[in-house]
Amino acid sequence: MKVNRKLQKYIEEAVFPRYETNDEAHQIEHSKYVIDRCFKLNKKANADVDMLYVIAAYHDIGYSIDYKNHEKVSAQMMYDDATLKKFFNEEQRLTMKEAIEDHRASLDGEPRNIYGKLLSSADRNVDVDESLKRIYFYNITHMEQQSREKTVEECYNHTLKKFGDDGYVKFFLEDEVYDKYLKEMRELLKDKEKFIERLEKIISNAK
Repeated sequence: MKVNRKLQKYIEEAVFPRYETNDEAHQIEHSKYVIDRCFKLNKKANADVDMLYVIAAYHDIGYSIDYKNHEKVSAQMMYDDATLKKFFNEEQRLTMKEAIEDHRASLDGEPRNIYGKLLSSADRNVDVDESLKRIYFYNITHMEQQSREKTVEECYNHTLKKFGDDGYVKFFLEDEVYDKYLKEMRELLKDKEKFIERLEKIISNAK
């Protein structure tokens, strides 16, 4: 899937560097991962590649400004980007804005358009270790300072709430890779001691 080269150059030079102010879990590597996953999931959806590239590139750009409402901040920043008006019409930009606003895992209901479903689904990790690392870095960045033991406990509770059998996380497209990941994560969550042991190992290797 080929993205407009001028558009890609603009995003790489003007947008990607802004991720340097985000926390460890929301750096540019994550957005590049989401871009790649969007393209893979799009093989069946056949959505506009340029639009998909931009929403994936922009989806966490506002995280350092207001992480609790970063989807709204990121969407507005994308919509207000004057350069993007040269590549997309008003209707396209509104569709992209909605997609970014709807990408959070905790969203009630479904994203309003196919781009939102692609982005939301692509934003889910498919590697258990990477997922646990991001959850840990999120906790130490945004939660009150506490002991490592308490932080690990919070990570387990958060992961269980999100990915457990009754978890709130949703996936809107058919994808065997994600199905395999979710099965592995839920199996791990059944054994809290094993979960903590694995997370401790990941933390140690990340330092």
